[in-house]
Amino acid sequence: MSPAPAKLTIVMYHYVRPLARTRFPKIRGLDLALFEEQLGYLKRHYSLISMEDLIDAIEHHGELPPRPALLTFDDGYLDHYQYVFPTLADRQLQGSFFPVSCAALDRQILDVNKIHFTLASDVDPDVFVDFIEEACRERAQEFGLREIGHYRENYRVSNFLDPANVNYVKLMLQHALPLQLRAQLVDQLFRRHVASDEGSFADELYATADQLRIMRDGGMHIGSHGDLHLWLGHLSAAEQDADIDRSLRLLDAVGMPPRHRTMCYPYGSYDAHTIEAIAARGFRLALTTEVALSDEIVARRFALPRLDTNHLPKDALAPPSEWTIAAAE
Repeated sequence: MSPAPAKLTIVMYHYVRPLARTRFPKIRGLDLALFEEQLGYLKRHYSLISMEDLIDAIEHHGELPPRPALLTFDDGYLDHYQYVFPTLADRQLQGSFFPVSCAALDRQILDVNKIHFTLASDVDPDVFVDFIEEACRERAQEFGLREIGHYRENYRVSNFLDPANVNYVKLMLQHALPLQLRAQLVDQLFRRHVASDEGSFADELYATADQLRIMRDGGMHIGSHGDLHLWLGHLSAAEQDADIDRSLRLLDAVGMPPRHRTMCYPYGSYDAHTIEAIAARGFRLALTTEVALSDEIVARRFALPRLDTNHLPKDALAPPSEWTIAAAE
């Protein structure tokens, strides 16, 4: 057995819920039954490890089993407390959870979630496209915007999860437009199509600090996903430092010891300063959204890639996928 296995698989999850029984069955989530099937697949083909196992392997050359895999869950949803935690606990597995401080502590709804639930409403996505583009035309001079053709050319592209029009809405509201304009448009769409009472909706959506503490006491790992869920790599050094520092309040609130601090970069966004900042604050490792297996865990400890749940089978009896085969090479 090698102290540093060649291929580590880190799997990324977001919403995990019994979709058909929820108010938003169209949300881009993983149905609870399929999550259980995927756990069966993972247990058949991988050795599921804990975050502490990984930290030990990186820092002390601790041994990991063949074809190791780590389960990670972003954003701190109530789903994770209600469904994922008991499912993992029943199987004696650990999950690593990365809640956002402002959502767990201050009950703020993240813009990314407002976008998700707006798109999960019973409205044609082209309605949102028209709304965004009309706002861009009307406020082009105010915000120094480019021509609509520029945004269409660069952001109206499909990916393995979304058709072009849906991905266009996401990119325009998450990244392409100026922050102030994005926030205004997201708020307008959310209130019009999802909920006018954001506080009540936040309570339905996010786990509380007390619930996260129960998860930690039950053997789960709790890491940082930032304070405001910002694109850290797009911020100044001072802005990054402020957000990272404020994210520590949640780790303190749930009782995570400094020796096990970990970071999951929101949107996978980071730069050289981000790594310097988290290392200086005692973080042991960090996760990205880069789609790959981790073959150099020590060298890449602050930029570990992950697979999305959709990259692996959701059938306990499925044969090894290409990613699973690659993990054994």
